[in-house]
Amino acid sequence: MMLSIIRVERREHRAPYHCDMPHEGVEQDEHEREHLLHEIERLNGRMEEAVLANLLRYLTKMSLTIPQLRVLMLLVTSEKGATGRDLAASFGVSMASMSTMLDRLVSQGVATRSLDPDDHRVRRVHATPRGASVVRRLLVTRPFRSDILVRLRVEDLRALEQGFRAVSEQIALMDDTE
Repeated sequence: MMLSIIRVERREHRAPYHCDMPHEGVEQDEHEREHLLHEIERLNGRMEEAVLANLLRYLTKMSLTIPQLRVLMLLVTSEKGATGRDLAASFGVSMASMSTMLDRLVSQGVATRSLDPDDHRVRRVHATPRGASVVRRLLVTRPFRSDILVRLRVEDLRALEQGFRAVSEQIALMDDTE
């Protein structure tokens, strides 16, 4: 089913190296392209599963809940950090619940509290470098989009497949040694 979608997209997005005049080997290139696209997607899926398994082991060790991850993501993307009151309002929870959640994030080393430089009565919460690392690990696992892959030349697809294969083998070796 994915290959039929790719064929439709290919017709809509012709790669710049295609010429309009038919020439020998075009059918073979198209067949090879379809095979390479399928193989890259399969390998990418295997890599994502392996990375996800490692990520889940990492997150399990950290004991972060989904609501805590949501707060942490907001903190990572906020240059000035946030106050407990602002976070409680943003997530629709009580101050007591947010305070408990922030205590857990701080105790795990993914967030820190500090005095607001403009108002010393207010404490701001910021993500630590470890917290930013957790969020980056979550965001790194993104699939290659087929609308991008169909625009690559066959030579590039071959190289990408070879790279995926090499990375997949290394990930499998890491899983065996852990």
